[in-house]
Amino acid sequence: MQNRSRTTSTARAIARTLSLAQAQQYALPVLFTVFGVIMGSWAGRIPAMAERVHVSHSQLSMVLLMGGLGAVLSYPISSRMMASLGARKTLLFSGMALLGVLIAIGAAPTVPLLMMAVLSLGITASTFDVAINSAATAREKATGKSELSKLHGLGCAGGLAGATLGSLMASLHIVPVTHFLMLAGPLAFVLYYAYTMLDADVAGEGAVVEKKKFTLPRGQLLVLGSLGFLGSMAEGSIADWSGVFLKEHFGASDGLAPLALSCFSVMMLLSRLVGDKLKARYGARPLVTSGSMLGAAGLFFAVLSPDAYFALFGFAIAGLGLSLVFPFVFSAAGGQGPAALAGVASMAYSGSLMGPPVIGAIAQGYGMQIAIAYVGGLAALIAYVASRARMLK
Repeated sequence: MQNRSRTTSTARAIARTLSLAQAQQYALPVLFTVFGVIMGSWAGRIPAMAERVHVSHSQLSMVLLMGGLGAVLSYPISSRMMASLGARKTLLFSGMALLGVLIAIGAAPTVPLLMMAVLSLGITASTFDVAINSAATAREKATGKSELSKLHGLGCAGGLAGATLGSLMASLHIVPVTHFLMLAGPLAFVLYYAYTMLDADVAGEGAVVEKKKFTLPRGQLLVLGSLGFLGSMAEGSIADWSGVFLKEHFGASDGLAPLALSCFSVMMLLSRLVGDKLKARYGARPLVTSGSMLGAAGLFFAVLSPDAYFALFGFAIAGLGLSLVFPFVFSAAGGQGPAALAGVASMAYSGSLMGPPVIGAIAQGYGMQIAIAYVGGLAALIAYVASRARMLK
Protein backbone atom coordinates (compact mmCIF):
# COMPACT_ATOMS: atom_id res chain seq x y z
CA MET A 1 0.00 0.00 0.00
CA GLN A 2 2.79 2.39 0.88
CA ASN A 3 4.56 1.70 -2.42
CA ARG A 4 1.31 2.29 -4.33
CA SER A 5 0.74 5.55 -2.43
CA ARG A 6 4.28 6.70 -3.20
CA THR A 7 3.83 5.84 -6.87
CA THR A 8 0.59 7.81 -6.99
CA SER A 9 2.23 10.81 -5.31
CA THR A 10 5.16 10.66 -7.70
CA ALA A 11 2.83 10.50 -10.71
CA ARG A 12 0.90 13.50 -9.45
CA ALA A 13 4.13 15.44 -8.90
CA ILE A 14 5.31 14.63 -12.43
CA ALA A 15 1.94 15.68 -13.83
CA ARG A 16 2.10 18.98 -11.96
CA THR A 17 5.65 19.57 -13.22
CA LEU A 18 4.65 18.87 -16.82
CA SER A 19 1.60 21.11 -16.46
CA LEU A 20 3.78 23.93 -15.12
CA ALA A 21 6.31 23.46 -17.92
CA GLN A 22 3.52 23.68 -20.51
CA ALA A 23 2.16 26.82 -18.86
CA GLN A 24 5.64 28.39 -18.93
CA GLN A 25 5.85 27.76 -22.68
CA TYR A 26 2.75 29.90 -23.18
CA ALA A 27 3.77 32.74 -20.86
CA LEU A 28 5.90 34.70 -23.34
CA PRO A 29 3.48 34.25 -26.27
CA VAL A 30 0.67 35.57 -24.07
CA LEU A 31 2.76 38.55 -22.95
CA PHE A 32 3.69 39.50 -26.53
CA THR A 33 0.02 39.23 -27.50
CA VAL A 34 -1.10 41.43 -24.60
CA PHE A 35 1.49 44.05 -25.56
CA GLY A 36 0.19 44.03 -29.12
CA VAL A 37 -3.41 44.48 -27.97
CA ILE A 38 -2.47 47.51 -25.87
CA MET A 39 -0.46 49.24 -28.58
CA GLY A 40 -2.96 48.36 -31.31
CA SER A 41 -5.80 49.78 -29.21
CA TRP A 42 -3.88 53.03 -28.75
CA ALA A 43 -2.91 53.36 -32.41
CA GLY A 44 -6.39 52.44 -33.62
CA ARG A 45 -8.00 55.31 -31.70
CA ILE A 46 -5.49 58.03 -32.67
CA PRO A 47 -7.82 59.58 -35.30
CA ALA A 48 -10.69 59.78 -32.81
CA MET A 49 -8.50 61.25 -30.06
CA ALA A 50 -6.97 63.78 -32.46
CA GLU A 51 -10.43 64.92 -33.49
CA ARG A 52 -11.62 65.10 -29.86
CA VAL A 53 -8.91 67.55 -28.77
CA HIS A 54 -8.91 69.38 -32.16
CA VAL A 55 -5.25 69.09 -33.13
CA SER A 56 -3.67 69.89 -36.49
CA HIS A 57 -1.15 67.64 -38.25
CA SER A 58 1.76 69.54 -36.71
CA GLN A 59 0.22 69.40 -33.22
CA LEU A 60 -0.53 65.69 -33.59
CA SER A 61 3.07 65.11 -34.64
CA MET A 62 4.21 66.78 -31.42
CA VAL A 63 1.86 64.56 -29.40
CA LEU A 64 3.28 61.45 -31.08
CA LEU A 65 6.80 62.84 -30.64
CA MET A 66 6.30 62.57 -26.89
CA GLY A 67 5.87 58.81 -27.25
CA GLY A 68 9.19 58.53 -29.07
CA LEU A 69 10.87 60.78 -26.50
CA GLY A 70 9.52 58.60 -23.71
CA ALA A 71 10.92 55.53 -25.48
CA VAL A 72 14.40 57.06 -25.60
CA LEU A 73 14.21 58.24 -21.98
CA SER A 74 13.18 54.75 -20.88
CA TYR A 75 16.67 53.23 -21.35
CA PRO A 76 18.12 54.14 -17.90
CA ILE A 77 14.80 53.20 -16.27
CA SER A 78 14.52 49.82 -17.97
CA SER A 79 18.20 48.93 -17.45
CA ARG A 80 18.02 49.77 -13.74
CA MET A 81 14.80 47.81 -13.30
CA MET A 82 16.23 44.84 -15.19
CA ALA A 83 19.35 44.90 -13.01
CA SER A 84 17.53 45.14 -9.69
CA LEU A 85 14.27 43.28 -10.36
CA GLY A 86 14.92 41.02 -13.33
CA ALA A 87 12.86 40.71 -16.50
CA ARG A 88 9.92 38.97 -14.79
CA LYS A 89 9.09 41.69 -12.26
CA THR A 90 10.05 44.44 -14.69
CA LEU A 91 7.48 43.33 -17.21
CA LEU A 92 4.81 43.01 -14.51
CA PHE A 93 5.32 46.50 -13.07
CA SER A 94 5.77 48.22 -16.43
CA GLY A 95 2.82 46.32 -17.93
CA MET A 96 0.44 47.35 -15.15
CA ALA A 97 1.67 50.93 -15.42
CA LEU A 98 1.15 50.79 -19.19
CA LEU A 99 -2.52 49.89 -18.72
CA GLY A 100 -2.98 52.81 -16.35
CA VAL A 101 -1.34 55.17 -18.84
CA LEU A 102 -3.64 53.91 -21.60
CA ILE A 103 -6.66 55.01 -19.55
CA ALA A 104 -5.01 58.38 -18.88
CA ILE A 105 -4.54 58.91 -22.62
CA GLY A 106 -8.22 58.26 -23.27
CA ALA A 107 -9.26 60.65 -20.51
CA ALA A 108 -6.84 63.52 -21.31
CA PRO A 109 -9.02 66.62 -21.94
CA THR A 110 -6.35 68.94 -23.35
CA VAL A 111 -3.36 68.72 -25.70
CA PRO A 112 -0.73 69.33 -22.96
CA LEU A 113 -2.20 66.58 -20.75
CA LEU A 114 -2.41 64.27 -23.76
CA MET A 115 1.27 64.94 -24.48
CA MET A 116 2.24 64.05 -20.91
CA ALA A 117 0.18 60.85 -21.07
CA VAL A 118 1.78 59.83 -24.39
CA LEU A 119 5.24 60.55 -22.91
CA SER A 120 4.39 58.10 -20.12
CA LEU A 121 3.18 55.63 -22.72
CA GLY A 122 6.58 55.74 -24.42
CA ILE A 123 8.41 55.11 -21.14
CA THR A 124 6.23 52.24 -19.91
CA ALA A 125 5.78 50.58 -23.31
CA SER A 126 9.51 50.61 -24.07
CA THR A 127 10.40 49.26 -20.64
CA PHE A 128 7.91 46.42 -21.11
CA ASP A 129 9.25 45.81 -24.63
CA VAL A 130 12.86 45.57 -23.42
CA ALA A 131 11.85 43.11 -20.67
CA ILE A 132 9.93 40.70 -22.88
CA ASN A 133 12.53 40.79 -25.68
CA SER A 134 15.32 40.16 -23.16
CA ALA A 135 13.44 37.19 -21.77
CA ALA A 136 12.75 35.89 -25.30
CA THR A 137 16.40 36.26 -26.37
CA ALA A 138 17.51 34.44 -23.23
CA ARG A 139 15.18 31.56 -24.06
CA GLU A 140 16.47 31.45 -27.63
CA LYS A 141 20.01 31.05 -26.26
CA ALA A 142 18.93 28.39 -23.76
CA THR A 143 17.00 26.29 -26.27
CA GLY A 144 19.01 27.04 -29.43
CA LYS A 145 15.69 27.54 -31.23
CA SER A 146 14.70 30.68 -33.15
CA GLU A 147 11.44 32.05 -31.72
CA LEU A 148 11.47 35.84 -32.04
CA SER A 149 9.69 35.92 -35.39
CA LYS A 150 6.80 33.86 -34.02
CA LEU A 151 6.63 35.92 -30.82
CA HIS A 152 6.63 39.19 -32.76
CA GLY A 153 3.95 37.64 -34.95
CA LEU A 154 1.80 37.10 -31.89
CA GLY A 155 2.41 40.75 -31.03
CA CYS A 156 1.01 41.57 -34.47
CA ALA A 157 -1.99 39.37 -33.73
CA GLY A 158 -2.58 41.37 -30.59
CA GLY A 159 -2.13 44.63 -32.49
CA LEU A 160 -4.64 43.44 -35.08
CA ALA A 161 -7.14 42.55 -32.38
CA GLY A 162 -6.62 45.91 -30.66
CA ALA A 163 -7.00 47.93 -33.87
CA THR A 164 -10.05 45.94 -34.98
CA LEU A 165 -11.64 46.40 -31.57
CA GLY A 166 -10.89 50.11 -31.88
CA SER A 167 -12.71 50.16 -35.23
CA LEU A 168 -15.71 48.44 -33.65
CA MET A 169 -15.76 50.81 -30.68
CA ALA A 170 -15.54 53.82 -33.00
CA SER A 171 -18.41 52.54 -35.13
CA LEU A 172 -20.48 52.15 -31.94
CA HIS A 173 -19.56 55.73 -30.94
CA ILE A 174 -17.84 54.56 -27.73
CA VAL A 175 -15.34 57.19 -26.61
CA PRO A 176 -11.68 56.14 -26.16
CA VAL A 177 -11.64 56.45 -22.34
CA THR A 178 -14.61 54.07 -22.00
CA HIS A 179 -13.02 51.70 -24.50
CA PHE A 180 -9.73 51.67 -22.59
CA LEU A 181 -11.45 51.20 -19.22
CA MET A 182 -13.30 48.16 -20.58
CA LEU A 183 -10.00 46.76 -21.86
CA ALA A 184 -7.72 47.39 -18.86
CA GLY A 185 -9.33 45.02 -16.34
CA PRO A 186 -9.24 41.80 -18.41
CA LEU A 187 -5.74 42.56 -19.72
CA ALA A 188 -4.43 43.19 -16.20
CA PHE A 189 -5.71 39.76 -15.15
CA VAL A 190 -4.11 38.04 -18.16
CA LEU A 191 -0.85 39.91 -17.61
CA TYR A 192 -0.63 38.85 -13.98
CA TYR A 193 -1.47 35.22 -14.80
CA ALA A 194 1.25 35.09 -17.48
CA TYR A 195 3.68 36.67 -15.00
CA THR A 196 3.02 33.89 -12.48
CA MET A 197 3.68 31.26 -15.16
CA LEU A 198 6.87 32.82 -16.53
CA ASP A 199 10.09 30.91 -15.86
CA ALA A 200 13.17 32.17 -14.02
CA ASP A 201 14.36 35.78 -14.28
CA VAL A 202 17.16 36.89 -16.56
CA ALA A 203 18.33 39.51 -14.05
CA GLY A 204 21.93 38.65 -14.68
CA GLU A 205 21.72 39.88 -18.27
CA GLY A 206 20.06 43.09 -17.11
CA ALA A 207 22.93 43.68 -14.71
CA VAL A 208 25.44 43.39 -17.54
CA VAL A 209 23.61 46.09 -19.48
CA GLU A 210 23.54 48.32 -16.39
CA LYS A 211 27.21 48.00 -15.49
CA LYS A 212 28.63 48.59 -18.94
CA LYS A 213 28.98 52.13 -20.14
CA PHE A 214 26.39 52.67 -22.82
CA THR A 215 27.67 53.63 -26.26
CA LEU A 216 26.18 53.57 -29.72
CA PRO A 217 26.91 50.43 -31.76
CA ARG A 218 29.89 50.33 -34.08
CA GLY A 219 30.77 48.45 -37.22
CA GLN A 220 28.22 45.84 -38.24
CA LEU A 221 26.25 46.49 -35.05
CA LEU A 222 25.83 50.05 -36.31
CA VAL A 223 24.32 48.61 -39.50
CA LEU A 224 21.86 46.61 -37.38
CA GLY A 225 21.10 49.73 -35.36
CA SER A 226 20.45 51.66 -38.57
CA LEU A 227 18.02 48.99 -39.68
CA GLY A 228 16.27 49.25 -36.33
CA PHE A 229 16.17 53.04 -36.64
CA LEU A 230 14.69 52.99 -40.15
CA GLY A 231 12.35 50.10 -39.38
CA SER A 232 11.03 51.89 -36.33
CA MET A 233 10.41 55.06 -38.33
CA ALA A 234 8.57 53.17 -41.07
CA GLU A 235 6.51 50.82 -38.90
CA GLY A 236 5.69 53.49 -36.32
CA SER A 237 4.69 55.99 -38.99
CA ILE A 238 2.27 53.49 -40.53
CA ALA A 239 0.81 52.68 -37.13
CA ASP A 240 0.35 56.35 -36.22
CA TRP A 241 -0.58 57.90 -39.58
CA SER A 242 -2.22 55.26 -41.79
CA GLY A 243 -5.65 55.85 -40.24
CA VAL A 244 -5.20 59.61 -40.50
CA PHE A 245 -4.20 59.18 -44.18
CA LEU A 246 -7.40 57.27 -44.98
CA LYS A 247 -9.53 59.77 -43.10
CA GLU A 248 -7.90 62.90 -44.52
CA HIS A 249 -7.21 61.81 -48.10
CA PHE A 250 -10.22 59.59 -48.81
CA GLY A 251 -12.71 60.88 -46.22
CA ALA A 252 -12.88 57.47 -44.53
CA SER A 253 -15.11 57.10 -41.48
CA ASP A 254 -13.88 56.52 -37.92
CA GLY A 255 -14.85 52.88 -38.38
CA LEU A 256 -12.96 52.39 -41.66
CA ALA A 257 -9.81 54.41 -40.89
CA PRO A 258 -8.33 51.99 -38.27
CA LEU A 259 -8.58 49.12 -40.78
CA ALA A 260 -5.42 50.39 -42.48
CA LEU A 261 -3.46 49.34 -39.40
CA SER A 262 -5.50 46.12 -39.22
CA CYS A 263 -4.55 45.15 -42.79
CA PHE A 264 -0.92 46.04 -42.14
CA SER A 265 -0.90 43.99 -38.92
CA VAL A 266 -2.64 40.87 -40.26
CA MET A 267 -0.09 40.44 -43.05
CA MET A 268 2.72 41.01 -40.56
CA LEU A 269 1.18 38.30 -38.42
CA LEU A 270 0.96 35.73 -41.21
CA SER A 271 4.52 36.40 -42.35
CA ARG A 272 6.06 36.33 -38.87
CA LEU A 273 4.40 33.05 -37.98
CA VAL A 274 6.45 31.37 -40.72
CA GLY A 275 9.46 33.70 -40.47
CA ASP A 276 11.61 31.35 -38.38
CA LYS A 277 11.20 28.54 -40.95
CA LEU A 278 11.91 30.91 -43.83
CA LYS A 279 15.01 32.15 -42.03
CA ALA A 280 16.36 28.60 -41.73
CA ARG A 281 15.81 28.00 -45.43
CA TYR A 282 16.75 31.29 -47.10
CA GLY A 283 18.66 33.32 -44.50
CA ALA A 284 17.71 36.57 -42.80
CA ARG A 285 19.45 39.05 -45.10
CA PRO A 286 17.73 38.07 -48.40
CA LEU A 287 14.35 38.01 -46.65
CA VAL A 288 14.75 41.47 -45.11
CA THR A 289 16.14 42.95 -48.34
CA SER A 290 13.49 41.61 -50.72
CA GLY A 291 10.73 42.09 -48.17
CA SER A 292 11.54 45.76 -47.67
CA MET A 293 11.39 46.36 -51.42
CA LEU A 294 7.97 44.72 -51.43
CA GLY A 295 6.94 46.95 -48.53
CA ALA A 296 8.00 50.04 -50.47
CA ALA A 297 5.93 48.93 -53.45
CA GLY A 298 2.88 48.43 -51.20
CA LEU A 299 3.15 51.91 -49.73
CA PHE A 300 3.53 53.55 -53.15
CA PHE A 301 0.48 51.59 -54.29
CA ALA A 302 -1.49 52.95 -51.31
CA VAL A 303 -0.42 56.51 -52.16
CA LEU A 304 -1.58 56.17 -55.78
CA SER A 305 -4.79 54.26 -55.00
CA PRO A 306 -8.09 55.65 -56.34
CA ASP A 307 -10.02 54.95 -53.13
CA ALA A 308 -9.61 53.81 -49.52
CA TYR A 309 -10.22 50.12 -50.24
CA PHE A 310 -7.37 49.90 -52.75
CA ALA A 311 -5.20 51.72 -50.21
CA LEU A 312 -6.01 49.04 -47.63
CA PHE A 313 -4.52 46.46 -50.02
CA GLY A 314 -1.37 48.57 -50.30
CA PHE A 315 -0.96 48.71 -46.52
CA ALA A 316 -1.46 44.93 -46.39
CA ILE A 317 1.41 44.42 -48.86
CA ALA A 318 3.55 46.82 -46.83
CA GLY A 319 2.91 44.74 -43.70
CA LEU A 320 3.98 41.59 -45.52
CA GLY A 321 7.18 43.19 -46.76
CA LEU A 322 8.30 44.88 -43.54
CA SER A 323 7.31 42.05 -41.21
CA LEU A 324 10.70 40.42 -40.68
CA VAL A 325 12.86 43.49 -40.08
CA PHE A 326 12.44 43.77 -36.32
CA PRO A 327 12.50 40.04 -35.39
CA PHE A 328 15.67 39.35 -37.36
CA VAL A 329 17.47 42.54 -36.30
CA PHE A 330 16.69 41.93 -32.62
CA SER A 331 17.65 38.27 -32.89
CA ALA A 332 20.99 39.13 -34.55
CA ALA A 333 21.73 41.82 -31.96
CA GLY A 334 20.71 39.59 -29.06
CA GLY A 335 23.15 36.96 -30.29
CA GLN A 336 25.96 39.46 -29.65
CA GLY A 337 24.97 39.92 -26.00
CA PRO A 338 22.65 42.12 -23.92
CA ALA A 339 24.77 45.26 -24.33
CA ALA A 340 24.54 44.94 -28.13
CA LEU A 341 20.79 44.38 -27.91
CA ALA A 342 20.40 47.48 -25.72
CA GLY A 343 22.39 49.62 -28.15
CA VAL A 344 20.43 48.48 -31.18
CA ALA A 345 17.16 48.94 -29.27
CA SER A 346 18.20 52.48 -28.33
CA MET A 347 18.77 53.36 -32.00
CA ALA A 348 15.39 51.84 -32.85
CA TYR A 349 13.73 53.98 -30.19
CA SER A 350 15.47 57.02 -31.65
CA GLY A 351 13.72 56.17 -34.92
CA SER A 352 10.38 56.26 -33.17
CA LEU A 353 11.38 59.67 -31.81
CA MET A 354 12.21 61.05 -35.27
CA GLY A 355 9.29 59.54 -37.20
CA PRO A 356 6.23 61.42 -35.85
CA PRO A 357 7.50 65.02 -36.28
CA VAL A 358 8.98 64.29 -39.71
CA ILE A 359 5.76 62.73 -41.02
CA GLY A 360 3.67 65.46 -39.39
CA ALA A 361 5.79 68.22 -40.91
CA ILE A 362 5.63 66.65 -44.37
CA ALA A 363 1.86 66.16 -44.06
CA GLN A 364 1.40 69.75 -42.92
CA GLY A 365 3.47 71.19 -45.77
CA TYR A 366 2.83 68.81 -48.65
CA GLY A 367 -0.16 66.61 -47.72
CA MET A 368 -0.65 63.07 -46.48
CA GLN A 369 0.08 61.50 -49.88
CA ILE A 370 3.65 62.81 -49.87
CA ALA A 371 4.04 61.83 -46.21
CA ILE A 372 3.12 58.19 -46.87
CA ALA A 373 5.30 58.19 -50.01
CA TYR A 374 8.18 59.28 -47.76
CA VAL A 375 7.58 56.16 -45.65
CA GLY A 376 7.78 54.12 -48.87
CA GLY A 377 11.19 55.69 -49.47
CA LEU A 378 12.26 54.62 -45.98
CA ALA A 379 11.29 51.03 -46.83
CA ALA A 380 13.47 51.14 -49.96
CA LEU A 381 16.36 52.48 -47.88
CA ILE A 382 15.90 49.59 -45.42
CA ALA A 383 16.40 47.18 -48.32
CA TYR A 384 19.64 48.91 -49.29
CA VAL A 385 21.05 48.84 -45.74
CA ALA A 386 19.95 45.23 -45.17
CA SER A 387 21.86 44.12 -48.27
CA ARG A 388 25.05 45.21 -46.46
CA ALA A 389 24.25 43.78 -43.02
CA ARG A 390 26.57 40.79 -42.67
CA MET A 391 25.21 39.93 -39.20
CA LEU A 392 21.81 39.13 -40.73
CA LYS A 393 22.55 35.45 -41.28
